[in-house]
Amino acid sequence: MLDYHHKVVEVDDVDDENLLEHFPSCNDFIQDALDAGGGVFVHCAMGKSRSSTVVCAYLMRRYGITADQALSQIREARPLCEPNEGFWKQLELYHAMATPANVEETPAYQRWLYQREVELSRACGQAPEAEKIRFEDEHAQANASVDFDLRCKKCRRPLATSQYLIEHAGKQSGPTACAHYFLDPLSWMRPELEQGKLDGRLECPKCNTNVGKYAWQGMQCSCSEWIVPGISLAKGRVDEIKSKTFGGGMGIRMPPATSGARRTTPEQGNL
Repeated sequence: MLDYHHKVVEVDDVDDENLLEHFPSCNDFIQDALDAGGGVFVHCAMGKSRSSTVVCAYLMRRYGITADQALSQIREARPLCEPNEGFWKQLELYHAMATPANVEETPAYQRWLYQREVELSRACGQAPEAEKIRFEDEHAQANASVDFDLRCKKCRRPLATSQYLIEHAGKQSGPTACAHYFLDPLSWMRPELEQGKLDGRLECPKCNTNVGKYAWQGMQCSCSEWIVPGISLAKGRVDEIKSKTFGGGMGIRMPPATSGARRTTPEQGNL
């Protein structure tokens, strides 16, 4: 008598569904069955998006190939397979993360979850909940290289390093095209960002000088680029200093004992 084992993954075929978190357990289920000499039937409502995404993820991890290569192999047997846009971006992220056995402990996945939270809050016209804000300097790698520091022009207090800047392609040229440095949330911003306001000012934690501003719904740079969320330091209020140090040595991160709530823990029809 044949022995069947079932695994059910409760996800909808929509762009904002998180299928990425299920990749490791699905991979293990498939591999265990194959190692035992069995076969695996992966299916969904239409056999097009969700099922093909799961098989892509398995092939990527098993053979070290890209999402495009995995989908090409699947289409040789089933040409109609087509992960939806959100699932495809998750496969690309999975590849960029090197297909880890535990995605939840991967910084790129944690950043991706944070961006999803920001987008959800933005869609509701609200600021993210305080405990869900990800302060990047609390998750930084100790050996991360730093090209330059940003310091308060008035008191010289270090405010950020280049590793936390968000690059964007300005639509204007010239030395004054971009008047802001856009960056990730940093722990010295915690008292302001955890107030639940949609936008506000950022003050130097040492001299209280206004050094920037933020807007969770997004902000347009002077170069015309739109950044979401918009957290910026004004170039006229800070100095850029060439750095010979690494990210952990600037005193940007606040001691955990004084930093308040923190999160304990790198995008989108039916099958």
